[in-house]
Amino acid sequence: MKKTLIILFLSFAFLGYSQKKENKKTVAIKPKAEFVAELLSKMTLDEKLGQLNLPTSGDITTGQAKTSDVAKKIEEGKVGGLFNIKSVQKIKEVQRIAVEKSRLKIPLIFGMDVIHGYETTFPIPLGLSCTWDMKLIERSAQIAAQEASADGINWTFSPMVDISRDPRWGRVSEGSGEDPFLGSQIAKAMVNGYQQNDLSKNNSILACVKHFALYGAPEGGRDYNTVDMSHIRMYNDYFPPYKAAVDAGAGSVMASFNEVDGIPATGSKWLMTEVLRKQWGFKGFVVTDFTGIPEMIAHGMGDLQAVSALALNAGVEMDMVGEGFLNTLKKSLEEKKVTIEQINNAVTLILNAKYDLGLFADPYKYCDENRAKTEIFTAASREECRKISAQSLVLLKNNNQLLPLKKSGTIALIGPLADAKNNMSGTWSVATKGENCISLLAGIQEVAGKSTKVLYAKGSNLDYDETFETNATMFGKTLNRDSRSKEEMIAEAVKVANQSDVIVAALGESAEMSGESSSRTNLEIPQAQKDLLNALLKTGKPVVLVLFDGRPLVINDENATVPAILNVWFAGSEAGYAIADVLFGDVNPSGKLTSTFPRSVGQIPIYYAHKNTGRPLVNTEGKFEKFRSNYIDERNEPLFPFGYGLSYTKFEYSNLKISADKMNSNGKITVSVEVANTGNFDGKEVVQLYIKDVIGSVTRPVRELKGFQKITLKKGERQTVTFEIREDDLKFYNTDLQFVAEPGQFEVFVGGNSNADNKVSFNLVN
Repeated sequence: MKKTLIILFLSFAFLGYSQKKENKKTVAIKPKAEFVAELLSKMTLDEKLGQLNLPTSGDITTGQAKTSDVAKKIEEGKVGGLFNIKSVQKIKEVQRIAVEKSRLKIPLIFGMDVIHGYETTFPIPLGLSCTWDMKLIERSAQIAAQEASADGINWTFSPMVDISRDPRWGRVSEGSGEDPFLGSQIAKAMVNGYQQNDLSKNNSILACVKHFALYGAPEGGRDYNTVDMSHIRMYNDYFPPYKAAVDAGAGSVMASFNEVDGIPATGSKWLMTEVLRKQWGFKGFVVTDFTGIPEMIAHGMGDLQAVSALALNAGVEMDMVGEGFLNTLKKSLEEKKVTIEQINNAVTLILNAKYDLGLFADPYKYCDENRAKTEIFTAASREECRKISAQSLVLLKNNNQLLPLKKSGTIALIGPLADAKNNMSGTWSVATKGENCISLLAGIQEVAGKSTKVLYAKGSNLDYDETFETNATMFGKTLNRDSRSKEEMIAEAVKVANQSDVIVAALGESAEMSGESSSRTNLEIPQAQKDLLNALLKTGKPVVLVLFDGRPLVINDENATVPAILNVWFAGSEAGYAIADVLFGDVNPSGKLTSTFPRSVGQIPIYYAHKNTGRPLVNTEGKFEKFRSNYIDERNEPLFPFGYGLSYTKFEYSNLKISADKMNSNGKITVSVEVANTGNFDGKEVVQLYIKDVIGSVTRPVRELKGFQKITLKKGERQTVTFEIREDDLKFYNTDLQFVAEPGQFEVFVGGNSNADNKVSFNLVN
């Protein structure tokens, strides 16, 4: 009883607590609704607007805008949170200002772009998606949360769930590819990994789903550009991953830069209120992207006061960097352009998040220096990262079983990305310490063992154009440009190659050739590297192309001439080890593409779930047919389809069966297929199920992914894989935006990629 009385005594009537001892234990406080309401009633208008303000600390800059006098503003109650400040020591000092010097002692929330790991860096999200393994993806987010929270961070601007079907757009690297079904599964996994369904844990962090909405479909593939599409396409193809993340309990959402229906997303009431809150039931808060509010001025939506009011009225609660809310909403309130109820609601949602994170009970919850010393970049996390990274690599070609390599003889490792550890983490790896990353050279030397001789030559610069290379190697990711002539560099590479048994060519994009504001019109490997590769091929030595990229590239020439191609994306801090593990067969590659590889930029946008025209091309041999939907100068088919990926072993599909030829609306059908490992290696295969709605009230895609399972088969082993199909799997949004399943015929395809031709069919009946 005495203990209970003591706890009740410690409970706040308001905020009667002192934080002079940051190591004090968590104290009991009132239930959230009551606590937040009482706090809100004590706040001045300036303090309320302060909670809506999210400046950057300046520790890491993600844009051109700057803020100043942050500490003074925190003390005055004019800051609700900070982002991109790193380390427990720095965060603790800033938090101390908020909870000891500000009037109401409201703690700050600390955010960071923890996109694909913290210091232990996993593959870029596009690469991570190619694992098709939700447990591994969730685990990567969990480790990221563990490390970030140990370093004081409690909010991440991730996951990015934007569907993109245009690899010209640089931020395709930051998403999970082209498919809404797979993207939805990954969105849920990432949210669960970050938040762990329990934000009261000190190793979970608040997720922020971005970018709402449609950011991945800009005209021309140019970042920040206009997006214009029908609502039926929004709901069927682009909205599902956002909704899946919201359904998984994501605590916050970030508005996108692009316009939707002629209104910038940051000012779209239809998006933020009608869709997000009313239709989907989102209960968290919405934050803008970097300077998202003032950027609406350039869109032509008015001055800073006007666009700030527009954003608040739309349903945006927090202003990242722009300070439009802080500096203009008081005037807009006086002029009745916004209401105090809107401001109070926004503040309440942000305070709710802080409460859920446990910051009112213990503002220093994430400031344990012991955790910072023992839970970041640990050997255990690095080992998990290495295994996950190896699962993300996609074997595109392997003629005559050139791979795996033998751990003997002489290997020539050549290329500008062979010894480039600072590039291994890829784009959006702001917390990564490049010096800790493992280069391909270091990885091969370690994994190959003492019986293998490894020779190295750079061979070429990233590109002949020095300015281009400078722009493509920002943020400390330089490739240390070589001043020698291209002839000298190639001659050295050829000399090294001639001494080898096999050549491993490490070519492709540098880390910052993809990512934000890294759109490209030419998706080929830079010419300097093409010239190097051609010289290596002329030696007559077998060549393995280890292809680094943050997007699908156009590699027709390479596919025609190089016997083996391993697409490695940017595999993270353990990249060198993970790639070497696959090259030498310690790990059998099992990655499958989540984004289609085009034959030509002219095919873009290109994706498997396209619709037929009234004049579809029937032949698949690339034969041109006049008055059919095709090109004069290129085939319709991609170079590598969605879901594609080879293995060192072979998988054969047979005996596809369906449990019935009819299904009632409340019933289910089981589809089964036998998968056999007929090769010489144990391996993993992603068994994929696609469905085609043959006749609909609106035109339907030629097929859509509706299920997948990643299985492990030993050589010679056979397994029956089963899928259940229910009515919900057949639903889509019709022209009235009703989510319906229409009676009629459905075809089911099962195989190892989206071109699977094993087919059964059934009818949905009322």
